[in-house]
Amino acid sequence: MVLDLPKNMFYYVYVLRNESGRLYIGYTENVEQRITDHNTGKVFSTKPYIPYKLIFYEAYISMKDAKRREQYLKTAKGRTTIKTMLINTLAN
Repeated sequence: MVLDLPKNMFYYVYVLRNESGRLYIGYTENVEQRITDHNTGKVFSTKPYIPYKLIFYEAYISMKDAKRREQYLKTAKGRTTIKTMLINTLAN
């Protein structure tokens, strides 16, 4: 079975974690560049808390789906979902 997906046309929802355990949830079209932006102080909201490590991401073909997922994960219920999904990762 061959998937007919466009190259580099994914939208990503990602979760970053810094050394103190602070989580950051975001959305991007380029995960590698966005993490670099976070860790070089280019993102105002995360600059005081760098460095961050990528601990989770999801890929979507639809930008609207990715944005909707990002918004959900930023809610209290969404953060609970993250903590449940990543229980072992967050324990370290």
